Amino acid sequence: MKLYHAPTSPYVRKVMVVLHETGQAGDVEIVSVSTTPVSTDAGLAAENPLGKIPCLITDAGEAVYDSRVICAFLGEPHGLYPADRATALRTFEAMCDGVLDAAILCVYEKRLREEGQRSDAWVAGQMAKVTRALDAAEARHAALLGADLTIGHVALGCMLGYLDLRFPDLGWRDGHPGLAAWYETFSQRPSMTATVPPAA
Repeated sequence: MKLYHAPTSPYVRKVMVVLHETGQAGDVEIVSVSTTPVSTDAGLAAENPLGKIPCLITDAGEAVYDSRVICAFLGEPHGLYPADRATALRTFEAMCDGVLDAAILCVYEKRLREEGQRSDAWVAGQMAKVTRALDAAEARHAALLGADLTIGHVALGCMLGYLDLRFPDLGWRDGHPGLAAWYETFSQRPSMTATVPPAA
């Protein structure tokens, strides 16, 4: 298999954590790409017409995307989507991915728009989604996730890691002591330490 990869993408990190946790990391060739919404890698676009990462190429040559589909493809056979909680966990994963969507839009607003084109109201609206989701995760994660690893653990860990990477001044731990304690432990798993993104 091949994985189109960029080390700072939290969606790529989700897939990499699943690969490590399921013992499949050695089965995948990493294809490093640099791509943004305004500058798409041609090789990636040939496999995924959306031009987005991650994109997994299976042994059969099939392109699989986006991260939720890839994680299910890789993780379902290894028990990351237990049947008794599958819908709840997929919903929780979607919420964590939604936080990433909102956070990345804020990053792009700063990096890709000229200063006079930026919208403070847009950024505030996106960050409000982040705040609401953090509150929901604080309330739900302990009861939903349980002890055995699921896609919910992976999605939450990668979400919180990305907030630390791109929004170090957000202070998400304030008011979310359960999440802070959980992440302190989860972030030390070998799959997480092996996939820590560079600060750049």
